[in-house]
Amino acid sequence: MSNQTIEEGKTTAIISYLTIIGTIIAIVLNIEKKNPFASFHIRQALGLWLTFFLLGYVVGSFDSWLITLGFWIFFGVLFIFGFINAVAGKQQTVPLVGEFYQKLFSSIG
Repeated sequence: MSNQTIEEGKTTAIISYLTIIGTIIAIVLNIEKKNPFASFHIRQALGLWLTFFLLGYVVGSFDSWLITLGFWIFFGVLFIFGFINAVAGKQQTVPLVGEFYQKLFSSIG
């Protein structure tokens, strides 16, 4: 992937990690351009956000601060990893689940 493609999609890729609303905005911004770098990070962020909300519902039912803290730290690390890669212009999947998100959301982008 060329440096020009990465630079053009970097802002959209960064926006996708900010919130679930940011991910939706990034999807809308990338509809016309179809930047492959931005699409990669949008798929990663969308997968992380959806997993975060689905598992968060389950984790919330345990009513344990230790489980909740572990959940927040786990997803915090994954989001920071993805965000730093977007800022650095790297196309690297998040650990454990990144490849799955790329396959699952392959139609996006």
